[in-house]
Amino acid sequence: MTYKERFLRTMRYQSVDRVPFHGAGAWPETIDRWKKEGFDPSKHYFNTDRWDWYGGWFFPNPPFERKVVEEDENTISYINHEGILMRELKNYPHSSMPKFVRFPVETREDFRKFWKERMQPNMEARIGQNWREKLSAYKNRDFPLIIISDRWGGFFGPLRNMTGVERLCMLFYDDPAFVEEMMDANAGFIIAMMDKILECTDIDVYGFWEDMAFKSGPLIGPELARKFMLPRYRRVVDFLKSKGVEFITLDSDGDISKLIPIWLDAGINILYPFEVQAGMDVLKVRKEYGRDLRMWGGVDKRALAWGPKAIDEELARVALLVRDGGYIPYPDHSLPPDVSFANYCYYMEKVQTIL
Repeated sequence: MTYKERFLRTMRYQSVDRVPFHGAGAWPETIDRWKKEGFDPSKHYFNTDRWDWYGGWFFPNPPFERKVVEEDENTISYINHEGILMRELKNYPHSSMPKFVRFPVETREDFRKFWKERMQPNMEARIGQNWREKLSAYKNRDFPLIIISDRWGGFFGPLRNMTGVERLCMLFYDDPAFVEEMMDANAGFIIAMMDKILECTDIDVYGFWEDMAFKSGPLIGPELARKFMLPRYRRVVDFLKSKGVEFITLDSDGDISKLIPIWLDAGINILYPFEVQAGMDVLKVRKEYGRDLRMWGGVDKRALAWGPKAIDEELARVALLVRDGGYIPYPDHSLPPDVSFANYCYYMEKVQTIL
């Protein structure tokens, strides 16, 4: 069975020789630790299934030039590639949450300038001069092709990237027409990008990105999400379905329980990563929504820090769902530096025993 056949049959709840085996991402500091403990990137592949996954084509282009605004002994403040002025710790830039100081969009005029200059579907700039040949080479592949509009394909997350969380949440009440203008622009951008991609090749999954929830629930209520976001999801999903895209996924951390019905109504049929610390339990979700929803992730990353016993218990917890289908297990977020390389190796070996 090819990687593509195995992936599609799993997502369709059909019989497979085994469920796809997908690896776990790790923080840069985690990789640094692992290298000290014997990790060799050229050798340790763990025979994971091949998925070709592209997530960088939808970012602002051209990117903003990195510009250092202020610096002291412990922190550095700079404008990042998305135009956000942010302050980070110097010694732990990936392990700590940055402070977002200022965002690039404060007015309609800011937004329209930002969109005109940096959010156009220029495929040569985004993918490369040979973009048609690169994409066309994916025809007749034997592995899944997944296109994720990472950080810039959605109707809350990308707007937050431009305005900031607080400003965006207030705009839903103070200037809803401005919110709708930004959402409509992003829907049009996604469709324009995917139309050109799908001229060259089919894909197996398209993915939205939101990251619009935290430990105790979503950053906006389901009523607002249904009113503002659902029609834009439907516009994009209907277009993708008309082009033969079978699976639509969405990435959001946090407690997404109240948003799942909206995403299902939009035609989204895969969600990930189901963050256990935020109370998400893939077994409960399957019991509530049945086979209408496929899932990726949902393995508590903390178990990999706690050790073999915790890993065994966590894998036993999701084993029934693995065997039921429509689910691919992997940790619910990138692995932090408290995960040893030995524990990671143990997990990667043991997860294959339930596949």
